[in-house]
Amino acid sequence: MVTGASSGIGAAAARLFSAEGAAVVLTARRGAELERLAGELTAAGGSALAVPGDVCSSDDVRRVVEAAVERFGRLDAAFNNAGWGTPRTPLHLLPDEEYDAIMDVNVRGVWNCLKHQIPVLLDNASGGSIVITSSAAGVAAPAVPSAPYVAAKHAVIGLARAAAHEYGSRGVRVNALVVGATRTELMQTAFDHDPRLEEYVTESSMLKRIAEPEEVARAAVWLCGDHASFVSGAAIAVDGGCTAL
Repeated sequence: MVTGASSGIGAAAARLFSAEGAAVVLTARRGAELERLAGELTAAGGSALAVPGDVCSSDDVRRVVEAAVERFGRLDAAFNNAGWGTPRTPLHLLPDEEYDAIMDVNVRGVWNCLKHQIPVLLDNASGGSIVITSSAAGVAAPAVPSAPYVAAKHAVIGLARAAAHEYGSRGVRVNALVVGATRTELMQTAFDHDPRLEEYVTESSMLKRIAEPEEVARAAVWLCGDHASFVSGAAIAVDGGCTAL
């Protein structure tokens, strides 16, 4: 199951999971984009199911998980990638509704996913794996104003670690990705809003460039697979080294 699968890191991950032989369940709010991606994966010989939904809705998430089990008989792994950025507005000027929206998508959305995915993973004899997309802002505050986003991305690392502790003895692994600037639609919108931001994030990377979505997605696929069988409760940096500076 991949959330935020209609574009960016989520879509790249769906393609990689499918290429590795996984049946994928795609969810996001944009149904037309999901259907196109599911058709692409199916045409390439994969198995894909598109189920539009909003991670902010517990009922929507439950419906996606139920659809996965109904179609494929089980759920083995989930990439909880859906997220939303923040305008570069100082904390004291940010409207309450913007704060609520950022926390809803990034924190409640992950909470809803964990709540409905974990019971299904516990039904598996071998458990399963969940990966959550956090951010470099989940471990350090960037120079640009973004307090609610920083708080939200710190929170999802906490959720990953808490869930990993609660369910590790039952075979469920949970990890977070500390993601640096990645060339997604959301990031491009931020660059368009503030042309100086692209230069800032490029210079903040040890590699002096911005990640492509596939580079982040590869880490999620690895964490969901058997090669990462002893990795749990981790916040793994895929950030070009920016949080090490």
